[in-house]
Amino acid sequence: MTVQQARPVPNRAVGIASERVDGREKVTGLATYAAEHRDLQLDDPLHAWMVTSTIARGRVLRVDASAALALPGVERVLDHENAPRAASTDDRELAVLQDDRVGFRGQIVALVLAETPEAAREGARLVSVHYDAEPATVTLDAAGEDDFYAPEQVNAGHETDLEQGDVEAGLAGAAVRVEGRYSTPAEHNSPMEPHAATARWDGSVLTMYDSTQAVHAVAATLAPILGLEQSQLRVLAPYVGGGFGSKGLPHAPEVAAAMAAMAVEGRPVKLVVTRQQMFALTGYRPETISHVRIGAEPDGRIVALEHAAIGGTSRIKEYAEQTATAARMMYAGEHRRTTHRVAALDVAVPSWMRAPGEMPGMFALEVALDELAEACGVDPVDLRVRNEPELDPETGNPYNDRRLVECLQRGAERFGWADRPTSPQAIVDGDWWVGTGVASATYPTLWMPGNTARITADEDGRYGVAIGAVDIGTGARTVLAQIAADALDVDVASIDLAIGDTDLPAATVAGGSAGTGSWGTAIVQAAQQFRADHGDTPDPGVQTTGTAESYPDSVGHALHSFGATFAEVRVHRWTGELRVTRLLGVYSVGRVINPTTARSQFLGGLIMGLSGALFEESVRDSRFGHVVTQDLATYHVASHADVRGLEVDWLDEEDHLATPMGSRGVGEIGIVGTAAAIANAAHHATGVRVRDLPLTADLFLDVPPLP
Repeated sequence: MTVQQARPVPNRAVGIASERVDGREKVTGLATYAAEHRDLQLDDPLHAWMVTSTIARGRVLRVDASAALALPGVERVLDHENAPRAASTDDRELAVLQDDRVGFRGQIVALVLAETPEAAREGARLVSVHYDAEPATVTLDAAGEDDFYAPEQVNAGHETDLEQGDVEAGLAGAAVRVEGRYSTPAEHNSPMEPHAATARWDGSVLTMYDSTQAVHAVAATLAPILGLEQSQLRVLAPYVGGGFGSKGLPHAPEVAAAMAAMAVEGRPVKLVVTRQQMFALTGYRPETISHVRIGAEPDGRIVALEHAAIGGTSRIKEYAEQTATAARMMYAGEHRRTTHRVAALDVAVPSWMRAPGEMPGMFALEVALDELAEACGVDPVDLRVRNEPELDPETGNPYNDRRLVECLQRGAERFGWADRPTSPQAIVDGDWWVGTGVASATYPTLWMPGNTARITADEDGRYGVAIGAVDIGTGARTVLAQIAADALDVDVASIDLAIGDTDLPAATVAGGSAGTGSWGTAIVQAAQQFRADHGDTPDPGVQTTGTAESYPDSVGHALHSFGATFAEVRVHRWTGELRVTRLLGVYSVGRVINPTTARSQFLGGLIMGLSGALFEESVRDSRFGHVVTQDLATYHVASHADVRGLEVDWLDEEDHLATPMGSRGVGEIGIVGTAAAIANAAHHATGVRVRDLPLTADLFLDVPPLP
């Protein structure tokens, strides 16, 4: 049933720094991940290994599996001619082994099933695939005019284009104008646990242990493809080793694992995506190019702003990054225009990566703001304060609680911003230029309806709380128990939480910084209805199940979180090497439910932003369409040696317009603006303005002295 609108809950457990309830299992190795499950139902598994295409576009003429099938241990080789038939092939990314068409380099063209992983891998090497290759376009640089188009909408349902006022007239009349081209490369998520699944079909029910951010979404997506009722597909994800968005949507390997299990009824199948295969089969952040134009008064107050974004997508399935949307609401100004265009390429399908849209878009906008501050001779912090809007420029609605200025001012005080010299190259420490930079951060307060929670009274004053949410390592198990404890007015120790299973009530994805808020609201509503139905001393066994369909006032208010990132960067005068010696993030995110897990999320976001600023770049071979940097040796992510001083802080607040807990999401805002703060600091150190990520050493060689 749908229960009453949730009321704000008192904070007894919420707000307390608590250790992760699953910490011991993880550090002792007792936590079982998708490819590690073994029980009577999953004993004696076959191991699947994917054979992937070596062309970017064309047809498979023939799959010769004779050598593979002759290898001891190899049981089956599935291809487009003998694989189980899908009931639906509308989603071409998920139409695995259904026809001979090849849409990108790295597409699954055969699947080897063997008794051991070693036999499966060797068998895959022995499969010979013959192709009819066709000309392919795999990079934005090679895209022709006919390849670009305006999508109907961009990610998260945003309008493709939006214009307010007269941008050209505003720019023409502005006293100060800045204009630049900014770019971010394709980037790939690299969670510690690769994508993996263990599946078993018993003739009536398919059971799958999956490394996913949303068990119910996997079941809902795969069931119609496999010709099953959703009740015939059980998906479990008790532990997930990270995702960052890449596991937010089902991908082709999950379909492959399910089809393999159905092909060998009664025997489980384990499929683990290799690190190299993840660069083609599990999504990625697409390359973006932004053209930003800003016109302002002499004191830096923005008159007109344009953010025109382009990016790549796959020809077989569209994904359009919402790169320019933050420019619609971030700063004041009468005239603004934001547009998105994508190029259809013969490449793997892009998808979510932490703060999709906001991360690349705010890099462009916040570096352009730094250039405007320099052109106007205004301090970069003061410039942002001067452009603070009273109402949301995009909707005209009041903000829920916009406290960006406080974040900027608190951060400036903590960082020692007042002592910052105004001109670049002002600080030299031995062989190092030293500079500081700032950027704003923002992320929308997303909330997903349709989450269902079940509250059950157990013996001895304990309560069972069940919801099909997934903890991908963020601490959901811990914070949901805290929320339930406050909603039921009991100690956390009295809560028995069950998550990560489609046999539990439905839950939406762990993504969009919306998981805790959406799931927590459902738990609060169900708990409050439970108390109304059963009182404070319920009989054991009574329960209430409720679905949260509404809570935030998303129509009457503009719901966003804000933050400010400050960076100190050292650039070696002779080698161009960059080192980020200090990062400080200050955030306004409503009530922080658990300071321990929230701090971890903020720090992780800062580190991921640093990694994107300095290192991460997926390089695609323009001839053959594959990602050359398809391992962690050539695709470098920030390691211990790259990370120096990190600090995070947040404002003490509660936002009951957003959730009954007073909280907003914390998972993604930490990455937003971080790369821009680092780029701005590198400019302050050297006088060299770099508008393209990553900031590599060659870009800072031979820095000319400023006049």
